[in-house]
Amino acid sequence: MPYIGAKELKASDIRRFDVTSSTSATHTLTWTPPTEQSLIVTINGIKQHEDAYSVSGTTLTLSSPLVATDKLEVIGINDIGTTITPAQNSVDTDKIVDDAVTAAKLNTTGTASASTFLRGDMSWATPTDQGKVLQVVQATKSDTFSTNVTSFIEVTGLSVSITPSNASNNVLIIYSAAFGTSNLGNHQLRRDGVEIAPLNTDSGYYSGWSCGEVNDTNWMGMANVAYLDSPSSTSSLTYSVYCRSRQSSHTISVNRTTADTSSVDYSIRGASYIIAMEIAG
Repeated sequence: MPYIGAKELKASDIRRFDVTSSTSATHTLTWTPPTEQSLIVTINGIKQHEDAYSVSGTTLTLSSPLVATDKLEVIGINDIGTTITPAQNSVDTDKIVDDAVTAAKLNTTGTASASTFLRGDMSWATPTDQGKVLQVVQATKSDTFSTNVTSFIEVTGLSVSITPSNASNNVLIIYSAAFGTSNLGNHQLRRDGVEIAPLNTDSGYYSGWSCGEVNDTNWMGMANVAYLDSPSSTSSLTYSVYCRSRQSSHTISVNRTTADTSSVDYSIRGASYIIAMEIAG
C-alpha cells in the first residue's frame, strides 16, 4: 500500500518577468533559471509548450519573435535549496551583508593596515608628510640696532635656530625687519654665517637685498623676505639677518630711523621678527 504519513514540506521561490511592446525573440530575464522546466511561459495568456522557447543563462529565446501587441509573461518557480545564479547587475547594496566585501574581492595591491590608505588605482599606500609644517620657531626683536660698517654684520637678536628632523626636509625662512637709512644699505639672510639667498651674484653688484636710497634720516621702511632653504642636514642650524651701510659716513638702523636719538621728536620705532619652519620634503 502507498506510504501514509506526513509529506515532505517544500517551499518555492517565485520570479516573474513581463514584456510588452516588443518585436524580439530574445529576452533577458532578471534571474538564471536552473532548467527550462522551471519556467511557465505565456503569450497573451496562452501557455507555451517547452519546445516554443529555450533558455541559456538569463537569455530566454522564443521560437518566433513577438509582435508589438503581444504580452509575454514568464513565471519562474524554484524549490528552495536550488542554486540560482543572480543575473548580471541584479544585486544591489541592500543584498550584501555589511563588511562582507574583503580586500581580496576589491583586487587591491599592497597591504591594508591602520597606517595605509586605498588610492584610486586600488593600491594600499602609506601617507606621506610631504609639504607639511613639522615645527616652527620664531624670534622677535623689539630693541634697536645700528651700524655704519660697510661689510655685513649680524643684526643682534634677529636670528633663530632650528634642527631638521630629516635631511630631505626644507626650511622656510620668513623675516620682516624695520630698516632706517639715509643712504643705500643692504640686508642678507645667512645660515650659520654663510649667505644663502643673494639678490644678485653678478660681479660689481651689491649682494643682498637693498634697503633703499632715500636720503632721509627720518625714513624707516619694512623689508619682508621669504626664502625656502634646502640645508640637507639634521644638525642645529642658525638663520640670521645681516646688514651693512653703503658708506661709512652713513648709518643703517633696525627698528628706528637714523635720526632717532631717543628724543620725543624722533621716536618713530618699529619691531622685527624672523620665523623658521621645517617643511617635510
